[in-house]
Amino acid sequence: MKMTVEVDCTPEEARRFLGLPDVAPIHAAMLERMQAQVVEMTASPEAMLAAWTRMAQPNWMADAMGALFKAATRPSTESKP
Repeated sequence: MKMTVEVDCTPEEARRFLGLPDVAPIHAAMLERMQAQVVEMTASPEAMLAAWTRMAQPNWMADAMGALFKAATRPSTESKP
């Protein structure tokens, strides 16, 4: 049986329904800080990225994709009826 459910809601309504935290204040604070650093240009772009997020690591995307593919290709231990 295949069933399709369509939900018409805003992202805010979906976030609340799923119980996800409201990160808007954190996002606004980070944007202000980033804008201030860009205006001041006290650091190189690479240094600013490293300070802002861990995703500034050189191979973060390759590492994430490798872990995803490794998990997806792992043989299942479940027995099928």
